Amino acid sequence: MIRYLRHSEIDREKWDACIHDSENGLVYAYSWYLDVIHPEWEALVKDDYAAVMPLTGGRKFGVNYLFQPFFAQQLGIFSPECMNLKDNEFIEAIPAKFRFVEIRLNALNALPPATNGVENHTNILLFLDAPYEFLRNHYHTNTKRNLAKAENNHLHLVKNIDIKDIIDLFRANRGASVSTWGDAEYARLQRLSAVALQRNHAFTYGVATPDSDEIVCGALFMKNKGRITFLFSGCGEKGKSLQAMTFLLDSVIREFCNAQNVLDFEGSDNANLARFYEGFGGENFAYSGYSVNRMSFFGRSLLRIWKKI
Repeated sequence: MIRYLRHSEIDREKWDACIHDSENGLVYAYSWYLDVIHPEWEALVKDDYAAVMPLTGGRKFGVNYLFQPFFAQQLGIFSPECMNLKDNEFIEAIPAKFRFVEIRLNALNALPPATNGVENHTNILLFLDAPYEFLRNHYHTNTKRNLAKAENNHLHLVKNIDIKDIIDLFRANRGASVSTWGDAEYARLQRLSAVALQRNHAFTYGVATPDSDEIVCGALFMKNKGRITFLFSGCGEKGKSLQAMTFLLDSVIREFCNAQNVLDFEGSDNANLARFYEGFGGENFAYSGYSVNRMSFFGRSLLRIWKKI
């Protein structure tokens, strides 16, 4: 039986145990993580937490809807048991009050091919269970060339940099064209970083120049059960010219290689970013998005308006 639980009804200890024991137990799905990125999240729970699905809802113009929160690439259904979603039981159990749904599941949520509203998204993973030299040999030619440039620039890695330095680099560069992010989103990211660092589920790296120790590139990584997730990064124009991001990611690969780890590049559906990540030898592992519109004709017109706001 699948139950719909309000936030206050969720047994957090059982929830986190389910996520931890699941093969697909991503860091995004832990209760502490959800508390930061989407306070008051709700859930679908099967039996006594044999399988769970977080519900991240909102309300706009009097309409309840589900959406994918920032800083969680994948959510969906998690279970320690071998999951089979042929009957769409969790999707069908989404409460009818949610008139519009636009969420992303995870790579092990295999919905039937005939399911309406399903589309594939791109994620790039690099398995690190090999010596560094082997992994580096499998970099694409352009990546090897850029890494050689970075090494000739005598860059060096700086650990435990302030998340604010990374955010500042992002906001001054690529973030300037990201209209959907404002002060609230960056504040949430700072809070997420602080909580994850305190729980030893995150680390920050920066890349500095040899002459001034100026941080020209930085990144926040989440870590959970051997999965190193490239969550957020910032790189200035100087860092781009010095190939600092290539140097940073290579440094992570060098540090975590030769063990049962995997580097999760977090995408991307952007072809250029996907090509950059694949340059390190990463492989494409698709995951599904699911959307449904249960609104009336008037509601659908309203939806088109609110998506522009």
